[in-house]
Amino acid sequence: MVDAYTMIDTATGTAEEVCQTLCDAEEVIDAHVLAGDFDVMVELTGDDSHDILETITDTVRPLEGVGTTRTYIRLD
Repeated sequence: MVDAYTMIDTATGTAEEVCQTLCDAEEVIDAHVLAGDFDVMVELTGDDSHDILETITDTVRPLEGVGTTRTYIRLD
């Protein structure tokens, strides 16, 4: 099992909608709207790193309002 965190920069006014939409995705453990360099943080899980990549590519990036993403694989 692999867990990861993805930080998302969203278009103005879309952070809450992006967060709510991602909370409904099966691979998403949790999602939060943030203040700072990024607007949303999503905790993801998968069987391996390829599952994480697939979730980012197929579920996160296509959402309206999603801009830059940064993903960090949890090591512990």
